[in-house]
Amino acid sequence: MAKHSQKDTKVAIYTQSFEVPRGPFWFAACGKFFVCLLFVAYSGAQTITVETGAGAVRNRIRPVEALGAGVDRLPYGATERLLSGDALKAALEAGWQTVTYRQNTELHVEAWHWNPRGTWSDAAGRGYFTGSAEPGEAVRHSWGYPLPHRGFTRNDGTDRSGYSRLDDGSEATYWKSNPYLSARYTGEAEGAHPQWVVVDLGAAQEVNAVRIAWGEPYATRYFVQFWTGAEDPIKSATKGAWQTFPGGAVEEGKGGTATLKLARTAVAARYLRVWMTASSNTCDDHGALDARNCVGYAMREIYAGTLDAAGELHDAVRHSADQEQTATYCSSVDPWHQEGDKDEKAGDQAGLDLFFTSGVTRGLPAMVPIAMLYGTPEDAAAEIAYLEKRKYPIAYVEMGEEPDGQFMLPEDYGALYVQFARALHKVDAGLKLGGPVFEGVNSDILVWPDGEGRSSWLGRFLAYLQAKGRREDLAFFPFEHYPFDPCKLSWDTLYREPEEITGIMKAWREDGLPETVPMMVTETNISWNINEAFVTMYGGLWEADYIGSFLTAGGKATYFFHYLPLPLQKGCDGSWGTFSMQTTDKEFKVGSRTAQFFAAQLISKEWVQPGGGEHKVYAAAGDVRDQAGHELVTAYAVERPDGKWSVMALNKDPEKEHRVRIVFHDGGRAGEGGYTGAVRRVTFGPGQYVWHADGAAGYAKPDGPAALEEARVTPETEYVLPAASISVITGAVGP
Repeated sequence: MAKHSQKDTKVAIYTQSFEVPRGPFWFAACGKFFVCLLFVAYSGAQTITVETGAGAVRNRIRPVEALGAGVDRLPYGATERLLSGDALKAALEAGWQTVTYRQNTELHVEAWHWNPRGTWSDAAGRGYFTGSAEPGEAVRHSWGYPLPHRGFTRNDGTDRSGYSRLDDGSEATYWKSNPYLSARYTGEAEGAHPQWVVVDLGAAQEVNAVRIAWGEPYATRYFVQFWTGAEDPIKSATKGAWQTFPGGAVEEGKGGTATLKLARTAVAARYLRVWMTASSNTCDDHGALDARNCVGYAMREIYAGTLDAAGELHDAVRHSADQEQTATYCSSVDPWHQEGDKDEKAGDQAGLDLFFTSGVTRGLPAMVPIAMLYGTPEDAAAEIAYLEKRKYPIAYVEMGEEPDGQFMLPEDYGALYVQFARALHKVDAGLKLGGPVFEGVNSDILVWPDGEGRSSWLGRFLAYLQAKGRREDLAFFPFEHYPFDPCKLSWDTLYREPEEITGIMKAWREDGLPETVPMMVTETNISWNINEAFVTMYGGLWEADYIGSFLTAGGKATYFFHYLPLPLQKGCDGSWGTFSMQTTDKEFKVGSRTAQFFAAQLISKEWVQPGGGEHKVYAAAGDVRDQAGHELVTAYAVERPDGKWSVMALNKDPEKEHRVRIVFHDGGRAGEGGYTGAVRRVTFGPGQYVWHADGAAGYAKPDGPAALEEARVTPETEYVLPAASISVITGAVGP
């Protein structure tokens, strides 16, 4: 089916100003598609109540800082086209302000060459790469380099994860831990940051022996353990415990290939762990010239199963150089790599010069990342020095990407954070640093309990910073928000959004995050994978509900994902959608705008007054519920710098319109108020937007615009909220 241009899909809306009498009345603004939106004064309506007064202010925001979007890794060959011309213009029309540069390489367990020019620690074009801090030719593209010493078969960050070197069938390759977690670089005691590998045999297997082909450096003290819980120890870290096999404790490891008889009687186990606490500090295959080659732990291959009477090991591990291997996980990965590891086809991290000069940032200070999980402090410092020499404005610096999705323990992340923060603050003491950039979760992140029984990831990270006297290095707390399973989306799911975002924010504070450290959602959409819900009214309603809830709960800033237009893709349920606010064809020519685009406009251009003026956010609540108790009408209120009050009202009932009266209640003084005089109302719903599914050729018709009405009202005026719609009502409030 042919795509329709924006010109074809416009809806003409005629506005009229009028006086509203007391008693029943109706007024309709109708367009050529017979869109009729009503103001109604009538008895029996339900109520939206806005709690006002000085003590009722829930938050204070400035739109240029609070409402942003993110630019992530882009398809190969698309970067120049998406950061220019019609594609960029279409993105900017949404009204988002500040921008965050998303770092995708760490999700792929890759080193990031933010600058293709730089120096290798080894003159042979290998080792640890440091990008040049000296500006030269503009950096328009940057690439990821998959790490050759990885120990992950897969992780939570990406489907394209490569494979582990722990069971790739070759003892010529090896996993190696991050040298910056060794005593040499942390300054802590040997064993303060145990490193580990976990093997998932796929199902319970008989195990009484393990064989480890060690690399250099090897573990001189380690423990081979099995998981006692019925659930995954990575995903359900507190629902079981690691138990050391009777013969699994090694105090004087000698390296080489070690075969351990773990128990007289085989144990039925699915998950095995090797926990390493002391290193030989001998140098790996890359030589002794770089101290980083000589610390940590290296393992060439691991085997596990049963040892028969003849000493033959019946191995339960599948060894292959692809995703068919037995899944393994690891604590960290050495960022050592070489020029030949470059992978351009995986996608393009836009060059930092292109990012800052394209216009996507609007000239505003932007949030930038540094590679920390798989980078070096020297490279991170060079990146910031480069940006400052170019005089690009930096708002915040994110430290690494999704360490929880890389299964990193909080103390290890903390040790890297302290080292990198020290290096960055030598470049600029005023930098605002933040982490850990959690992946989207709805509950506290739990990890294997430490020696004190503590299992909260964030709680332990904060405790680590405090113990090191470096709590001040955490200037903001960024996390991602992808609240729903993409294959389980329903209208009932939509009702949960306010409680999901406010619940996780409460959990972070209960973990010990100080009230003085602002929370920012630096990447968000309905889910971590797409389907048709992203491009229907469902997506627009979710977006408005989330942003209203987050800011009312005290959030500092939120960044929509993904800013730039992208083609439709097939989701897990077979339907097609996109993370973006506009669709494109395969050549990245812009097609339909999505419901999330129009929701963005209502939020950024109608609900708030665009610019840097301070807005006060107040709590608002509706009393429209269905028989199941779902809150069908949610509302969010701001007092704007122009003195007007703006209420964003969402009718999440997919079938019925609802009439509401809007009441402003000052809890500190007697009496109620309401909108009085001239009121502007903008409404977006099924009358203005309908998505037509057609696989990769899906399109919207009508495709906006939102309907505008202007009227004169009294506090008794009631407003019709169409089914599945967003309305923004702005005006003065009187008694």
